[in-house]
Amino acid sequence: MTIPTGTPPTERPTWLRSGLWIGGFVVFLYVVEIVDRILPANLQSAGIEPRTGDGLWGILFAPILHGDWTHLTANTVPALILGFLVLWSSGITRGIVATAVIWVVAGVGTWLFAGSGENHIGASSLIFGWLTYLIIRGIFTRKGGQIVLGLVVLFFYGGMLWGVLPSDPFVSWQGHLFGALGGVVAAWLLSSDTRRARAVRAADPLR
Repeated sequence: MTIPTGTPPTERPTWLRSGLWIGGFVVFLYVVEIVDRILPANLQSAGIEPRTGDGLWGILFAPILHGDWTHLTANTVPALILGFLVLWSSGITRGIVATAVIWVVAGVGTWLFAGSGENHIGASSLIFGWLTYLIIRGIFTRKGGQIVLGLVVLFFYGGMLWGVLPSDPFVSWQGHLFGALGGVVAAWLLSSDTRRARAVRAADPLR
């Protein structure tokens, strides 16, 4: 048996892999909602219940659960667009790490500070995190392309940031707020190498 030696297959471009990742995630959200409608298990009750032991599990599950189809469809387009931009502009690995940071900060913050007796669910915590990550990242890295992308995102989606303030009692503004803070934390953490390199250059301009 002989194995042909040739040029290894070219890796799929980042934009395509980013689309597949975020598209797969959104499809998964719809699968979860379908299962929730079919089964009598009431999956949406597994959200974040602030300062309760069972509610801690909601930190893991809340972003993939939705109250109804209207809730899910409202999150679909911004999730696809902002999630794609995070993965495409950061690289898949960094984009996933940023999402994980947002996921945890949003969940823990909501669990600690939201009102008792509430159940917080929905991918909007991730959406707000992706939004602030894209807007603020260029400030930390001082990279022109990221600054421009942040300004474009701010222009089209900046109005969403009002959602971090209390408004509709049925909307988890705490999830929005801590998701947005998670985006800032992710941008700061993932820019550490760039900031460190900039500090080295500033300390030793001839290096």
